[in-house]
Amino acid sequence: MFITDTNDARPLSSKKINSAYSAIEEIGDEHIATSIETPMRDDAFVLSDEDKMRVIESHFRKIMETLGLDLSDDSLSGTPHRVAKMYVKEIFNGLDPRNKPQVKVFDNKYQYNEMLIEKDVTVKSFCEHHFLPISGKAHVAYISSGTVIGLSKINRIVDYYSRRPQVQERLTRQITNELKKVLKTEDVAVVIEASHLCVSFRGIKDEKSSTITSEFSGKFREEAIKNEFLQHIHKL
Repeated sequence: MFITDTNDARPLSSKKINSAYSAIEEIGDEHIATSIETPMRDDAFVLSDEDKMRVIESHFRKIMETLGLDLSDDSLSGTPHRVAKMYVKEIFNGLDPRNKPQVKVFDNKYQYNEMLIEKDVTVKSFCEHHFLPISGKAHVAYISSGTVIGLSKINRIVDYYSRRPQVQERLTRQITNELKKVLKTEDVAVVIEASHLCVSFRGIKDEKSSTITSEFSGKFREEAIKNEFLQHIHKL
């Protein structure tokens, strides 16, 4: 086992390693989010995507070999590369700000001043604690302050922030804050309902439960408007 301090390349002592593991075990399955921003290293984008894929492929090969798998088998030989490509180019490509959707706003020429709701937006993400899938749907609404965006852009914003290791609470707030910034309005609401494989596939192995998070800002904090939004998204 080789564990280092993040600011020092030297390996930690056995005492520090045991202390680190004790802290991890104490946290257990608690959903701890340290910031609304995704925790990223300062050098996160020094390597190109191709270099990242080569590094991940090498490490994942070691993981598979450590598990005792025979990578000379035709079925397994390409797995490290496939996983590396999937991580960088697909399921975690929301880590790279260059993949952030370009969102163009338009004047609200229709003078539509009620809430606009995009319901049942697909959410596919990964729990940052166990790197297992989070799957569900988001319900997003806003009230225009003079500008609007194309409906598909809401889906793209949800998808962008989902494609990274996540905590559902953080995901909810990131989507809300992005829409507030793009639309220049405080009147935004986001509700996410999702199932976590870290709950259903391991640990307690509860296959029935789901997690609901919400963020209401501006006019959506008013009881009547909040209730109208919730009634709309709960209609069959």
